[in-house]
Amino acid sequence: MKTEHEREQLIKAINVLLNQAYDSTLDEIYALLQQIEDEEEENDLKAYHAAISDVENNSLISWDDIKKEIANERKKDVA
Repeated sequence: MKTEHEREQLIKAINVLLNQAYDSTLDEIYALLQQIEDEEEENDLKAYHAAISDVENNSLISWDDIKKEIANERKKDVA
């Protein structure tokens, strides 16, 4: 992850290039950024649904089974 200063410098450099770009290039850049944003949103949704599914699947395990598993793990750690 970039520091705040690194981000500011990168944004300034990008702005310089954007101000020099042709309109058609700006349209292409915008389309690419929009595509990236859409893909990130899709990936976020997939991760969200996977997490929800994981919670739903793991909630099918009974509390007694979970306690037994914890007790078995503790026995392993002591041994």
